[in-house]
Amino acid sequence: MDCETAKERLDVPNWVFVDCRYDLADPEKGVREYAKGHIPGAYFAHIDRDLSGPVGDGRRGRHPMPIPGAFARWVAAHGITPDTQVVCYDDVAGQWASRLWWLLRHYGHQKVAVLDGGLTRWKAIRGPLRSQHEKARAVVPFKGAPGSMPTVDLDAVGKAADSGLKLVDARAAERYRGDVEPIDKRAGHIPGAISLPFSGNVGADMRFLSPEQLRARFAALGVTDAKGVACYCGSGVTSGQAVLAMEVAGLGTPALYPGSWSEWSFPAAARPIVAGPANKA
Repeated sequence: MDCETAKERLDVPNWVFVDCRYDLADPEKGVREYAKGHIPGAYFAHIDRDLSGPVGDGRRGRHPMPIPGAFARWVAAHGITPDTQVVCYDDVAGQWASRLWWLLRHYGHQKVAVLDGGLTRWKAIRGPLRSQHEKARAVVPFKGAPGSMPTVDLDAVGKAADSGLKLVDARAAERYRGDVEPIDKRAGHIPGAISLPFSGNVGADMRFLSPEQLRARFAALGVTDAKGVACYCGSGVTSGQAVLAMEVAGLGTPALYPGSWSEWSFPAAARPIVAGPANKA
């Protein structure tokens, strides 16, 4: 969704904007930034509290899928009906907004988009911001259920080498290589995965590259179709942006591995990891 179109729809009743700003190092930063200024009418979705389930001991990853009933209640509380156009945004590369985009699609809601360029582009075109509290919308029933987007689980990832499943690691290259690991307890990547950092799917203005550029980027690593591909990241959040990028490229919809690296690398499980330069397709 381009910012120019979104700007023209601010007062359309069946459009809902959702601010998904977040910071792994400071989980409440998004809340504070939203209070300082957000797109008029936008509500806030917290990655930890609204768009993820309980972490528990961490063996299912740092951002497990939300409990279905809890997510359905969040959607209902924001007045989202099958006819509602939802526009998700953040202030970086769509890495947080894509979580809500993916979840709504997973629950069968098709009318959802990520604001291309996010607040970077919004400010560039002088889109309005405001700080006051937004009026709640009427609660409406939400009957969506998970299952409309492809996913793979831990078992499928473990058998990737035998099944031919191609794993795309959307984290920064230095984390893939195992040079650094600022969040999880083990460094490296899942054996056989290829490195394709999500940050490279957008330009300096935070807008997605053209479909042609994205296709070339994926093709350089042997990915020419979403079939048989699964994307993962640190905790299954930012890899949603990689899923979106493949759709923008016209390659179809790849699977998402929700547990991602934080599940695979759970120390007590002692699963195999690889460190070093990116594998070639």
